[in-house]
Amino acid sequence: MASPPPSKRRRKNQSKDEADDPSAAPSSTPEKLSPPPSKRRRKNQSKDEADDPSAAPSSTPEKLSPVVVFAHGAGASSSSDWMMRWKDMLGKALNAVEVVTFDYPYISGGKKRAPPKAEKLVGFHADVVKKAVAKYPGHPLILAGKSMGSRVSCMVACKEDIHASTIVCLGYPLKGMNGAVRDETILELSIPIMFVQGSKDGLCPLEKLETTRKKMKCLNDLHVIDGGDHSFKIGKKHMQSTGLSQDKAEDLAFQAIAAFWLRSLEGR
Repeated sequence: MASPPPSKRRRKNQSKDEADDPSAAPSSTPEKLSPPPSKRRRKNQSKDEADDPSAAPSSTPEKLSPVVVFAHGAGASSSSDWMMRWKDMLGKALNAVEVVTFDYPYISGGKKRAPPKAEKLVGFHADVVKKAVAKYPGHPLILAGKSMGSRVSCMVACKEDIHASTIVCLGYPLKGMNGAVRDETILELSIPIMFVQGSKDGLCPLEKLETTRKKMKCLNDLHVIDGGDHSFKIGKKHMQSTGLSQDKAEDLAFQAIAAFWLRSLEGR
């Protein structure tokens, strides 16, 4: 029964006790207990990021800041309005450290020549990729392309010295000029591939793409822009009938791309 009075005296003379015995300070000052919770947060980092996605970039910035190499299609250079708009929106959607665009030699300098076979563009494209990776070491690589550029991107990803994390194919030209399905390259790949296709794209009939996707061995997904053509442009009548604007349709595509990128990271 004699213990309460000493305890009362210790409370009255807390500052003196702490000065005489520094080891007593943590037990009487709650604010100094912060290190243990911090340790628990480090141990349960993945759980914290799941509960609060906004915490992820600050804890693992390299995982959510890819470098994107974005290749143009056969008929328009990297400076076209379409490429510039999608470059900007891809950068925002993917939280990219940079979206690198470039012109293939056959179209550089404002030249208007027919593109060569896709295979002949692989070496130049791969060099652009290697320079981008060297500029941003530690950041994952996303290969993106419009039409022909997406096909060449898949070919580049097959090279042993290229280590891409994901491929984003915008209007993949699955059907060749002779009508044959060109799926050999994408069937070889083991890295995640995201397809964005217009439902009215004559170069990639959706039923043929679905058949190909079932044969693919990698993680893959498809986002369809309803009413969109090969460049995702939607006709006015279709927009009026659906109530969906061009901007909104493209925004949904960017959201799908960002969601797939996060899924591919989780699977690494």
